[in-house]
Amino acid sequence: MRYTLVTGACGFVGRNLVKRLLATTQDAIVIVDDLSVGTDPATWLAPEYQADLQPSEKKSRLLYLPIDCRQFFREYRTTYKAQVEAAFGAYDTFDYAFHFAAIVGGRAKIDGDPMMVALDLSIDAEFFYWLTREKCRKAMFPSSSAAYPVKLQREDGAIALRESDISFSDVGAPDMTYGWSKLTGEYLAQIAAKYYGISVACVRPFSGYGEDQDLSYPIPAIAARAARKENPFEVWGSGHQGRDFVHIDDCIDVILQATEEISDGSAVNIGSGKLTSFREIIALMSKFAGYEPEIKPLLDKPVGVHSRYCDISYVGQRLNWQPKISLEEGMRRVYEASVARMAEQA
Repeated sequence: MRYTLVTGACGFVGRNLVKRLLATTQDAIVIVDDLSVGTDPATWLAPEYQADLQPSEKKSRLLYLPIDCRQFFREYRTTYKAQVEAAFGAYDTFDYAFHFAAIVGGRAKIDGDPMMVALDLSIDAEFFYWLTREKCRKAMFPSSSAAYPVKLQREDGAIALRESDISFSDVGAPDMTYGWSKLTGEYLAQIAAKYYGISVACVRPFSGYGEDQDLSYPIPAIAARAARKENPFEVWGSGHQGRDFVHIDDCIDVILQATEEISDGSAVNIGSGKLTSFREIIALMSKFAGYEPEIKPLLDKPVGVHSRYCDISYVGQRLNWQPKISLEEGMRRVYEASVARMAEQA
């Protein structure tokens, strides 16, 4: 039996990874999430795993610990290792550790409360300290496209960002405290690999989206507003700012493959390699809804960098990966999920 830890397991990426692991492996999975951001697992776990959420020592596949991951790391030896063994049996160390726990909340959080976001520095430091003490066999740290220098993402000079555009010998300023925390996490991953012999992979997801993403994020919010036929259609900023949108299923593919094949703490991009503006997303969602709204820019709202997209040639070479889900197919899935939710609520 393999033992897998997933912190931040109830957030968007974490829960999609957990569902994939349940469907494709026989791992004993420990999920840690205090629900400060995430969604209660009772609402998204398949029926056959709901019993694992009930009070009992023995579990079939899942042990859910509704705590801050820092508490788990600090009290692992004194409290939580025994709980894991009571659930699944004795073990030496975790075979896999996926660390998604973070202070998140989209652009409003990144710009609106940057000091709270800076707490990610402590969350990640605790993870890597614990990781090097417990000698987990393989670990994955999710960095972010926000780690890239903002000088490469301006209106007058945007480029397809390459993994080599981040160099720890010549660091450019990343995007706010969120970018700094992710960049620091990447550095700690390389330290863990080089000095402690831990197999660590890093990934830099660009703008991930999916059917079950929280409405505080732009893609599901735009889909819901298109389904309601909002007109005029409000957009933060001019709407001409662009991102690299990649479906969550493609993200999970890279995360799992990178964890197996990368061990030195280095990072690969996860994106489509294409720049798409928010106005283009609105046009696509509006097409699904069957109308053409007037666009109303909200120039007083935070928008972040003007253009952020990636070069996927390196991840293609290193992992032989290409995204499988096209922008139109992925956006249609999100739109149809939004329509279905509206029908359920009616």
